[in-house]
Amino acid sequence: MKRSAVACILALAIGLIAATPGVAAHTRPNILWVIIDDMSANFSCYGETLIDTPHLDEMAKKGVKFTNAYVTAPVCSPNRSAFITGMYQTSIGAHHHRSGRGRLQIQLPEGIRPVPELFQEAGYYTTITGWPNQGRGKLGKTDYNFEWNKEMYDGADWSERAEGQPFFAQIQLPGGKHRGGTRESALKFANRMEQKFGSKTDPEKVVLPPYYPRDPVLLEDWAAYLDSVRLTDAFLGEILARLEEEGDADNTVVIFMTDHGISHARGKQFLYDEGLHVPLVIAGPGIAAGEVRDDLVEHIDITATSLALAGIEIPASMQSQNILATDYQPREAIFAARDRCDETVDFIRCLRTDRYKYIRNFLPERPHLQPNRYKDGKSILIALREAHAAGTLNETQEMLFAPTRPAEELYDLAADPDELHNLAADPAHRKQLLALRGQLQEKMKAIDDKGAESEAMYDSDMDAYRNPKAAGSPREEILEQNIALMKKWAAEGK
Repeated sequence: MKRSAVACILALAIGLIAATPGVAAHTRPNILWVIIDDMSANFSCYGETLIDTPHLDEMAKKGVKFTNAYVTAPVCSPNRSAFITGMYQTSIGAHHHRSGRGRLQIQLPEGIRPVPELFQEAGYYTTITGWPNQGRGKLGKTDYNFEWNKEMYDGADWSERAEGQPFFAQIQLPGGKHRGGTRESALKFANRMEQKFGSKTDPEKVVLPPYYPRDPVLLEDWAAYLDSVRLTDAFLGEILARLEEEGDADNTVVIFMTDHGISHARGKQFLYDEGLHVPLVIAGPGIAAGEVRDDLVEHIDITATSLALAGIEIPASMQSQNILATDYQPREAIFAARDRCDETVDFIRCLRTDRYKYIRNFLPERPHLQPNRYKDGKSILIALREAHAAGTLNETQEMLFAPTRPAEELYDLAADPDELHNLAADPAHRKQLLALRGQLQEKMKAIDDKGAESEAMYDSDMDAYRNPKAAGSPREEILEQNIALMKKWAAEGK
């Protein structure tokens, strides 16, 4: 018998006694997270009309659907660092995208641990993989901004667990990344989806947010994105079917969520709802069927909720909350942060209540669309910049190209769901502005927000970003130019 198998069996025996005395192994539910890249709540059960997503719709009917779920970071690695620990990424120093990858590394604060370790100690078999059938031997996407022990995952597939052993599994899906970043890749993907489903989303029927022009490139991209939602839903159907086929469906709680919103100019990487609002559906044993929750929840809450469902004690220091607890007190506001993304330095914080969004730009002298090699290489950004240069954007769309940003933004989401009309300077909203400004300051202090990145850490991570083998190539030159600009602006106090 393999060492890992022996360890798992021993951990099971010990964990069952320690975590849930008197509870037999077969009564403890499996916990399965299905986490999607780069996708907003564009599912039919959330109101999307151009596509059908029958599998998530059915899951929502069998469980609870959260209509106001938000991420605390609108980009992959800070988000994943947050939900795997149940902590705000800004509290644990993991808030800069793809940080700690160079010579300077990031250690979790004392007492903070990734949740797979807690499941392991309670006797669960822990896995992380992709779909479909990622070889059943290859670990799935992690992308954590801190040092972690790979042994916290027992394997890449729950089929390797001991008989009767519960599992904690994560399946990571590419989601919106399926469409790629170029017009050509989006059209190629759409044609693949037409072959798979018998149809593809018609770009002419796409309804874009008002801050984007009806440019053919953007319409085709959004249509391909919606087809990526359809594919994601089909994969979810396959995952749920596997649980049924293997006899695990009745004892598995499935949590479906995305890691942030759609990758677009005002979505991914930004604190508007396009980047923060995500779907969250939970279904399985003990979960009320057909429930719809409209209260505000944060994506980190899946961590404490999952521990509670498994009968594992939630660490007192964990900022995540069990949103299914009978004594759960709904949040009055959600907190989110955007920091450095790749080479592009930024520092933005926000609070969102059920009515208002308050955003604090700590670097207001910088443009909204700062240079960024990753985003600027996308066809949609190229098309937007060309339209701006040609003068064909309307006043609302030109907001994307403002040379500076207001230090504070305040939006009445009931009257202005697209977050177009900044009320921060409106005397009629002065009271609300002051209240949210104070609440954000208190929140940042309470969670020990680590704030800006040191120059040494930035340099360390930029060394990790550089590709010596491609030195002198156009892509590497863009990176070097952007790094130099970030340093220039910082020296100027911008």
